[in-house]
Amino acid sequence: MNLARRAALASVACAVLLGTLKAWAAWRTGSVAVLASLADSVLDLVASLVTLAGVHWASQPADHDHRFGHGKAEALAALFQVAVIAVSAFAILLRASQRLMEHQSSVEAEYGIAVSLIAIVVTLALTRYQRAVVRRTGSIAIGTDRIHYESDLFLNSAVIVALALESYAGIAGADAVFGIAIGLWLLFGAWRASVAAIDQLMDKEWPEEKRQRFVEVAARHPELIGLHDLRTRTSGSKDFVQFHIWMDPHMTVLESHDVVERLEKELAEEFPGTEVLIHVDPEGQIDEPGNPLAETDLLKDTR
Repeated sequence: MNLARRAALASVACAVLLGTLKAWAAWRTGSVAVLASLADSVLDLVASLVTLAGVHWASQPADHDHRFGHGKAEALAALFQVAVIAVSAFAILLRASQRLMEHQSSVEAEYGIAVSLIAIVVTLALTRYQRAVVRRTGSIAIGTDRIHYESDLFLNSAVIVALALESYAGIAGADAVFGIAIGLWLLFGAWRASVAAIDQLMDKEWPEEKRQRFVEVAARHPELIGLHDLRTRTSGSKDFVQFHIWMDPHMTVLESHDVVERLEKELAEEFPGTEVLIHVDPEGQIDEPGNPLAETDLLKDTR
């Protein structure tokens, strides 16, 4: 079983455990902040199940209909999570607003506080594991799931503060106000998580620093006279790169092939898991006159 799938299963188990505990705490306390936290955990479970399905689908090898693999299934799973988070946030905002207007108070705050403390410990352990998995795999679905669970740390802390202020400090409405703050925080998290998923689906270029490092590795090969039309994208945890290189037009096919093989080997060492497609042009070849995106020589500033 790969790391991303293990992380997704851990997320599902965490959501089930915390959802059960929070359901009990919400019943005992009547707290809207705990109810908001419960709604978030239930939606965590749905999102985690979708993440598990997306990671599984994305890990499938390329087939006849999907020659570049299924990596973008992770981005689709991430967008579904964003929709789920946004819906839960609006529901929480509505319930908290009603609670504020009705001047209702929570009871037996100690149960809600205890469950929230347990949730913080469990969530910290999960997010540390997810962070390590994302660092090793680059999984966008696990990364989005981690963002959601990291927001839960704020959420559970807010529940504790809200219950303490209302039940022990006598500040009426604190529970509902914190419920509203939690809803707004979830909306911010949904927006933040959507950016990376949309960037993948739209084939956004790598960050400029990563592109520049790629060019610098290629520039180590003196046989390359120029490099242009560099195109990069990411699909799931896999990167794809294609570019054109200028080489001596008098080189034989075998000689140019050997240069490309050495270049591909070095790029694979520096950028593991990246699929590289190189097109060889004779020096001076112009395919798209007037198109600086395609024809600008990227090696001239590295030598």
